[in-house]
Amino acid sequence: MHIINGKILTMAGETYEKGYVSIRDGKISSVGAMESFRADGEETINAEGAWVMPGLIDAHCHVGISEEKSGTVGEDCNETTCPVTPHLRALDAINPMDPAFHEAVMAGITSLMIGPGSSNVVGGQWLFMKTQGRCIDNMVVKAPAAMKVAFGENPKKDYGANGDMPASRMAIAGMLREELWKACRYLEKKEKGDVPPEEEDFRMECWLPVLRREIPLKAHAHRADDILTAIRIAKEFHLEMTLDHCTEGHLIADEIAESGFPAIVGPDLSSRSKIEIKNLSFKTAGVLEKVGIKTAIMTDHPVSLVRYLPLCAGLSVKQGLSYEGGLRAVTIHAAEICGVSDRVGSLEKGKDADIAVYSGSPLEIFTETLYTLVDGKIVYQKGDTCKTTGNIAMTYSQ
Repeated sequence: MHIINGKILTMAGETYEKGYVSIRDGKISSVGAMESFRADGEETINAEGAWVMPGLIDAHCHVGISEEKSGTVGEDCNETTCPVTPHLRALDAINPMDPAFHEAVMAGITSLMIGPGSSNVVGGQWLFMKTQGRCIDNMVVKAPAAMKVAFGENPKKDYGANGDMPASRMAIAGMLREELWKACRYLEKKEKGDVPPEEEDFRMECWLPVLRREIPLKAHAHRADDILTAIRIAKEFHLEMTLDHCTEGHLIADEIAESGFPAIVGPDLSSRSKIEIKNLSFKTAGVLEKVGIKTAIMTDHPVSLVRYLPLCAGLSVKQGLSYEGGLRAVTIHAAEICGVSDRVGSLEKGKDADIAVYSGSPLEIFTETLYTLVDGKIVYQKGDTCKTTGNIAMTYSQ
């Protein structure tokens, strides 16, 4: 298959005002200017007048684990009976039949980072997956992709209010440190060969990819002091980490930049529903960008609906994020932060053919999604189509 004549934004440093993308066996086989395109009779989408981009990525959401329309029956986001649950896997709770997956596809969103919520000090393992499919095992790109930890109001409210621990920020930090300390001792014993197979600890095994820096902590932190506590603990244990929400990040941008950790900002398209997000603002991503922090944008679906991801990026641009930064925050930067940029996030030879074709910039509110492709297959299309001699004729004129 080929997509031709479109404005190709590779998000890898090249933009072709009139270019093409060729696809073979679900992968991108070549990208370039139309002058170098050679027709071969394969199925072709004529994207004249349209923007062709890598499919968008939501770097933090709860699609399928907090299902739409299902109430408590479809709510599997938080295990609120124990505050430390590293052994829980999002893989076992996500329902691909959640209609929000199709809403994502319709918005040109082709992959998502999904996992447990923020009730627990340690919530469990996140995964990165495609938005199209029926069997989650076939949709997964990376699992586990991160270990969720949470600071601030949520663990305090969901446990402290019941007379359980943690009831304070001190307790949250203390419980996380204790868990990490135990995991470090377990890793030391295992590397010395002092843990025979019959004595392996299932919960501790889940920490090994974190301690080996193969996957990051995914730290829920809104308030400035919680962000700094997350940084302090990650540095103490020499861990990789993403700062998720980072709501008051604009107040401590220099300190975050010094830490070297990336930020996943949002959801800004929501109400200030609790005290720790009183400084919620679409300006945060732009402030972080200006001091050199790699930044992605999230919806935290269902807090903000996943289909509004491009709108969230556009509103961040309106409040100071660069236009290029807005596009990168939902494509290549999101992929890099999630640890999957070898597969998705840009239009480059060898990467998955996850592609969105838009009537214009996805950051503009009136822009329509014309086509969405996942693994080289058309999974959504808008407008009139006709199939003649194996071609799909679609021309959009601005």
